[in-house]
Order: sequence, then structure tokens, then C-alpha cells
Amino acid sequence: MTHIKRFDHVGITVEDLDSVTAFFVGLGLEVEGTGSVEGEFVETVCGIPGAHCEIAMLRSPAGGTRLELASFVQPDHVSGSPAAMANELGLRNVSFEVGDLQAAVDAVAADGYGLVGGVGEYEGSVRMAYIRGPEGIIVSLFEQIG
Repeated sequence: MTHIKRFDHVGITVEDLDSVTAFFVGLGLEVEGTGSVEGEFVETVCGIPGAHCEIAMLRSPAGGTRLELASFVQPDHVSGSPAAMANELGLRNVSFEVGDLQAAVDAVAADGYGLVGGVGEYEGSVRMAYIRGPEGIIVSLFEQIG
């Protein structure tokens, strides 16, 4: 018996909700909605008494799985490792297919975000790069080729 019906979203906790949202909108995601969550529901789910967070829900123009960005107003943020590499335990990356990998890499570079390593090609079928985005988030961008 399967319990999962569909993949709904990936959630990332961030410090600066506006700048991280702008980064992902710059890549082509669209803001589906924003809001504030506090009270019994979020306290119960997160297990954090007094929790209050601001949320932005993003989606690709094609729909599908969404990206939830959350910034805690209360309690204060707990810093992670902003220079985490792919082998560090935890969220490894958020991945998006793009139409033109080099154009996407150039666009984020113009905003001050760079490659973690380089652009790789896998068996003539895909080109991929990891970008170190705002707050150390690793964003995988890939382009189908061949």
C-alpha cells in the first residue's frame, strides 16, 4: 500500500525571505502566494512553542512541485552552514531544468552568485551546474541536450 499521492513541495528556511524569493523569481519561478503562519498549528507541526514565520510559495510556470521559503519571525533563526558542500548531511540541493544552462549561469553570476564547481556533462544527455545561491543554498540547474 502506498501512502503518498503526489510530491507537493520542498521547504527551505531562510533568513532574508525577500532576497531569496527574488533570486528564485529571477530564475523563472513565480510567486504563488505569501503569508504569515503562527499559533497552534505551526507550533504543533514544527514543535516550536511561539513559532511565527513568514512564507512565500513559489512554482514553476509549468506547475508541478512547489518551493516553500519560510523565514522565522519568532524564535530567532538558527544558523546553518552557509558553505555546505554536496556531501554534508541534510538538504543537498534544489534542482530545476532550464532551457539554456549557460544563460541561466550567466544571469545568476550577474547577480553575484557563482558556481560551486563547474559545468558538467553526463553521457551526452544532460549538462548540469551547481550554483551557490543566497544564504548558501545549492541550486542545481540542468539542461537536456542531445
